[in-house]
Amino acid sequence: MNWYWSILGTLSVWRLTHLLQAEDGPWNLVVRLRQRLGQGFWGGLLDCFYCLSLWVAAPFAWLLGGSLREQFLLWLALSGAAILLERTTTIPSAPAPYWKEE
Repeated sequence: MNWYWSILGTLSVWRLTHLLQAEDGPWNLVVRLRQRLGQGFWGGLLDCFYCLSLWVAAPFAWLLGGSLREQFLLWLALSGAAILLERTTTIPSAPAPYWKEE
């Protein structure tokens, strides 16, 4: 697999995972999907970027990888790359203010 497909796969996995986990989507379709799935397994899966990236990366790895070994390693690599991309593009929220009364 060449670099073009690696970069394309990584960006696609990140984009789709981010859409499903953090965005409303066009016409609020994704937000309605998350509400409909509720708090069960599937709803919880859409709350966790790390977990969801594994599921999203699986079909990409299957399509882009050659051998079974390459598909397995690509599955983990695409998920890991999407997570790294998410961590580098997300602005951390400020911690809650803390004060102690004397």
